[in-house]
Amino acid sequence: MIVPLAAGGLALLGAIVVCMVRLSIGPTAADRAVALDTINTLVVAAMVLFGAAFDLVVLLDVALVYALLSYVGTLYIARYLEGGLP
Repeated sequence: MIVPLAAGGLALLGAIVVCMVRLSIGPTAADRAVALDTINTLVVAAMVLFGAAFDLVVLLDVALVYALLSYVGTLYIARYLEGGLP
């Protein structure tokens, strides 16, 4: 049971590394914002995966709160990039 979960965790880690590369070399601010949002989504998925692997319900609660804060942060960044915030 742990082997598929470990493989999933390694796949998520690899995707996070790829997104960090995009975050560091993104030519525009919008590319960087999308990469950051993707990293946040992958972190939430990793929290859910590890919560299921180690039978920790608290990680699911933390993942939910993190996802909500990530969504609000992404909206704030998008609005700033559009020029809606001072």
